[in-house]
Amino acid sequence: MTENCNGIDCDQCGTCCKVFGDSISPTIENVYHWLTNDRLDILRHFSACFANGTWKKCSGLQVDELGDIITVEMRDPDTGALVSACPFLSRVSKNRYLCSIHMAKPEMCDNYKPWIWGETYLRRCRTIREQERKTSWQDENVT
Repeated sequence: MTENCNGIDCDQCGTCCKVFGDSISPTIENVYHWLTNDRLDILRHFSACFANGTWKKCSGLQVDELGDIITVEMRDPDTGALVSACPFLSRVSKNRYLCSIHMAKPEMCDNYKPWIWGETYLRRCRTIREQERKTSWQDENVT
């Protein structure tokens, strides 16, 4: 288990990445970082839409084109189709998954907090369910 900044232990089950991994949309800053660090292994999985409506694979972008991008979407690098799962989620054991680009992952992944109710709360998270079972208010008798 790893501990995140809010003190909640993550058992790295991959559920959040499996549920939301097909809708990863990096920021322009993410794309800039990947371009300037020659991360074609990441860029090849994204396509950018420009203000004029044209699309281009991010692996073929130039830094001076970034200002004209209105959105970036994860796409299959071979077909250009939308993906059904995050290609960066790697299974390392029966019930454990890791992000293969953890140190360079998109901002939305880095900021994702499945325990925030009403925003990004993910009831399917095993860790959250376990923590809810252990809450003291559930064990107290109200008189």
